[in-house]
Amino acid sequence: MNKQASFFESVSRNFDKAAANTKYPKGLLEQIKTSNAIYKMNFPVKIGGKFEVIEAFRVQHSHHRLPTKGGIRYSHYVDQHEVEALAALMTYKCALVDVPFGGAKGGVKISTRKYTVEQLEKITRRYTVELVRKNFIGPGIDVPAPDYGTGPREMAWILDTYQQLKNGEIDSAACVTGKPEKTNGIKGRTEATGRGVFYGLREYLTLEDEVKALGLQTGTGGKTMVIQGLGNVGQYTGLISIEEGDIKVIGVSEIEGTIVDPNGIDIAKLIKFRAKKGSILGFPGTKTLKKREDWVSIKCDILVPAALESQIHKDNAAKIKAKIICEAANGPVTADAEAILLKKGVVILPDMYLNAGGVTVSYFEWLKNLSHIRFGRMEKRFDQNAYSNLVDMVTRLTGKTIGVKERTLLTKGADEVDLVRSGLEETMINSFHQIRANYTRKKNVTDYRTAAFITALDKVASDYLTMGIFP
Repeated sequence: MNKQASFFESVSRNFDKAAANTKYPKGLLEQIKTSNAIYKMNFPVKIGGKFEVIEAFRVQHSHHRLPTKGGIRYSHYVDQHEVEALAALMTYKCALVDVPFGGAKGGVKISTRKYTVEQLEKITRRYTVELVRKNFIGPGIDVPAPDYGTGPREMAWILDTYQQLKNGEIDSAACVTGKPEKTNGIKGRTEATGRGVFYGLREYLTLEDEVKALGLQTGTGGKTMVIQGLGNVGQYTGLISIEEGDIKVIGVSEIEGTIVDPNGIDIAKLIKFRAKKGSILGFPGTKTLKKREDWVSIKCDILVPAALESQIHKDNAAKIKAKIICEAANGPVTADAEAILLKKGVVILPDMYLNAGGVTVSYFEWLKNLSHIRFGRMEKRFDQNAYSNLVDMVTRLTGKTIGVKERTLLTKGADEVDLVRSGLEETMINSFHQIRANYTRKKNVTDYRTAAFITALDKVASDYLTMGIFP
């Protein structure tokens, strides 16, 4: 059996494929492709009365924009190449959605299941100390965020540790994003990646000719979906797809197994069930597949891999029966698998675009922290009064009245979460059509991933050329 392409190799191959469709100098392309700074660390933490040496990484892929930006992953699979690949994707992702950051990523080689909350806090705080020591964190230097295995809790520990070491730094809250709302976070961040996945999918489904070629009708309504991975991204992708898109989730796969129900799975109830039982297996109305990995072969319109990289590879790609793959995770489809899927006519909406909702709203949070004011505070009441006066004028001139519910809807000023969702929606729509332009205009571009890479490369290359580094 031939060796599977690694995540790092897949990202490199995808980059090279896109670069071949540009006319930039070889040296410039090499600069864009290569990681600028890699910090590998080993630090001791006292666990259960004994010292344990933890291996960790922070990679700053590109300094063409500052600060660099990227999440921190906790996984026993973490290695340097994985973190480098993730950091590279962050560079392209930020450029693609016009977020002015360079790409970065962090990784701590641990299995979170093996540690208590107190032990995870120790590890997180010590990791933060290492980053501060080497100047690998700061509002204008490098801004971490959550990733697989981490969340708002870990970001709060990072912020607290940073502020202890940088006492008096006025913009210290902007050293990390994805924080709890009450700890200088922003409303809408937790759902951001999943919501971005939905917005991106919804925009693609407006393309009548392409969607019809897949044997589907335009719009999200009535489509069937299978989700692999019920973490933060998978949960919100499912919840929002059901509630706002009228999509039916017919299958869910997690570490404990895969369940299906052709009549649709209520994700909100499944989340509660799993929290209580510790497993998705046995959820009322569902059938458990004999093999967990058979999630790839469930017949559906939309398949959403929302867990880790390389989940769809050359050995299982042929089993895919979905018409559209939405890469909610980073790198879930290998380069080898993609070649197989494209020949089958499967449309792949690439990770570097589709899961960019997280970094987009992280950008909003960073701006909020630097401005020291929540979004909507200055204008919400003014807008509400203006809308109310307008409604009063219309009712007075027409002699008609409206109900309290309708009046509230018409006169409501925008809260922070409304502005965040609006900004995210605008970003995902605009970015899709930038990718779409390269997809339709470039002769040799036959997939959305290559089109997305070219779009990102154009923007990063433009920054470098503007700097005057490359003539």
